[in-house]
Amino acid sequence: MLPVGVLALQGDFREHEQMLQACGVETLLVRDEAGLAKVSGLVLPGGESTAISKLAVSFDLVEPLQARITAGLPVYGSCAGMIMLASTLVDGRSDQITFSAIDMSVRRNAFGRQVDSFEAELNAPKITTEPITAVFIRAPWVEQVGAGVEILAKIETGLHSGAIVAVQQGAVMATSFHPELTSDLRIHKYFLNLVHSA
Repeated sequence: MLPVGVLALQGDFREHEQMLQACGVETLLVRDEAGLAKVSGLVLPGGESTAISKLAVSFDLVEPLQARITAGLPVYGSCAGMIMLASTLVDGRSDQITFSAIDMSVRRNAFGRQVDSFEAELNAPKITTEPITAVFIRAPWVEQVGAGVEILAKIETGLHSGAIVAVQQGAVMATSFHPELTSDLRIHKYFLNLVHSA
């Protein structure tokens, strides 16, 4: 299998790289079109979605990324990565680029500011039989999904009960939360199954 890439323009790409390596796969930090051509799957990391968007333009990566995603490249986006994969943004910047890889409407910073960061136990039965401890930091949520989108997890209790925080459409998946900031490999292993299947 070709390496699994992590888009390394901004954000916590090193943490995703370490998680993938802990799953036993070769990784490649992707910063240009040549690197993008060498990977069998791609992770879009958490970070600042507007900064990642601007850097993707600066590095001439928008069209190559769009082309590979359209051609069926398996992709996983966490937090800012979820925003980058959305078809519609709520409260997004007018110049912000997204790849429309998942038919969903996503609200940026839906859970509040950095000070409002929190953890929650999630059930994601398609991914695992045991609950996942999810870390939310200035996180988005999914407000609406199209007919082809599968909801993998929602917040089930508390103030934000019902919020959609993990989705999948074909070989593309996204989470509002940051599994790369924990030692739990289950989300990454699930994504790697999508890569292997593709």
